[in-house]
Amino acid sequence: MSPGFTRSVAAIAAAMGFAGSACAENIELGMPVGCEIGQTCYIQNYVDDDPSPSSRDYKCGTLTYDAHNGTDFRVPSLAVQKSGVDVLASASGRVLRTRDGVPDGAFSRTAREVVRDVECGNGVVIEHPGGWETQYCHMANGSLAVKPGDDVARGQRLGRIGLSGLTEYPHLHFTVRYKGATVDPFAYGAAPGSCGSGESLWQPALRARLAYQERAVLNGGFMSGPPTMELIEEASPNGQSVSADSPALVAFVRAIGLKAGDTQGLVIKDPQGQVLAENRAAPLESNKAQYMLFAGKKRPPNGWNHGTYKATYTVERAGQVVFEKQLELAL
Repeated sequence: MSPGFTRSVAAIAAAMGFAGSACAENIELGMPVGCEIGQTCYIQNYVDDDPSPSSRDYKCGTLTYDAHNGTDFRVPSLAVQKSGVDVLASASGRVLRTRDGVPDGAFSRTAREVVRDVECGNGVVIEHPGGWETQYCHMANGSLAVKPGDDVARGQRLGRIGLSGLTEYPHLHFTVRYKGATVDPFAYGAAPGSCGSGESLWQPALRARLAYQERAVLNGGFMSGPPTMELIEEASPNGQSVSADSPALVAFVRAIGLKAGDTQGLVIKDPQGQVLAENRAAPLESNKAQYMLFAGKKRPPNGWNHGTYKATYTVERAGQVVFEKQLELAL
């Protein structure tokens, strides 16, 4: 987040008299992204609710990092980002400040110094009644559809998710502030050190869709050869085309939110239900923001049998399955 960007917003708000009041009505937030949580986008990180050098999310979990001041809505790949995913006004208000013209992908391609003072990348800050503000970061270069002074309605398009500023993957960093202080929209007013308390600021109809998920599969599918992060980023979320003549049949997953001690397994079964390939990883030594696992086999001399191939990805913890994902491929 750019310090200059934040300070100038606070100064404008104070000058316009939007200091809010102690009894101000809480804001009600709509989705800030035009995607479906758990299907076409995922929450990668929440606000860090731990004031110490350690970190914890609002459920006292690991989906955050020290001093993270927003919610990260991540799309599955660069291919999805390039296809266009809208950033939306989460509540009605007035645009205070915008920035555009920051290149997409600058941080991932070059040194951190390149994005100094423009960590938010291309972004928008909106002022709402009662002392509330929302901020939208890492938007695509040239995509902004609003300007300072514009009145916007909840759900109005502000631009598109991008890869600008201090980010390693395409996502929207969404920050909520009340009277200049960052608040957690999932746990507003929660007592320090509590787990799962506080008030949700999201619209009631959204709360089930935004329910906390410890782990998720960002990408999962089949390819005709060993996957790489680059291939996953450029392919569709379900992988590449696989046919009966493909040189190999490989199942893969890229998971997020994994914890130290998690043990992952991936098993492929052929149309007859026989194990075709298996990969069981060693227990993780540390928490992982993302992790890619795959299993596969080279094509037999007579090609692949027709039918449905099934892959099962599991995460075990203390001997119990805590997460499972099924994948299928029809040949």
